[in-house]
Amino acid sequence: MLNTGETSINKLIILFVFDKMESALSKDTIVDMCTSSNNWMGYMDCVNVISKLLDDEFICNVKGSDELYTITKDGRESLANFYITIPKSVREEISIFVKKNSARYRNKQECRSDYYQNVDGTFTVSLKILAPVQPLLDLKFVVPDKKTAKAIYKKWNEKATDLYTVIYDNLSD
Repeated sequence: MLNTGETSINKLIILFVFDKMESALSKDTIVDMCTSSNNWMGYMDCVNVISKLLDDEFICNVKGSDELYTITKDGRESLANFYITIPKSVREEISIFVKKNSARYRNKQECRSDYYQNVDGTFTVSLKILAPVQPLLDLKFVVPDKKTAKAIYKKWNEKATDLYTVIYDNLSD
């Protein structure tokens, strides 16, 4: 269901996504969930609605983060009062989608990786696990070549949680 131009319904759809995800979300995550992965609304509608929700103070930036948003008390009240205007089929579709994909989206927005070449020809790989207030893990290390840096960069999203657990368990004993 592509909902174009219906600002009030689109606002409620995004608030409903926040409610179902039960966590802070980045703009990229919201846009991907509502447009690319699903057809709940068009890209431009989604971007405009996010700005309007911020202006109306139905969502706000998470303290200490410019990248993450969360639903406010006013946003929850508005959703509670008007969620019935979201078509039932869309509510069900969102609920099913979030249930199946919430862990993947949280992991995608919390785990960041990058690499760059150093003056001596080696590469530095930067790996992070972000949390709303401050990073949980910020790891940098030097590898000998681009192939190794790229392989680590690509594996980070799937391995971050396991690696964090191993490091934490080994250092906190």
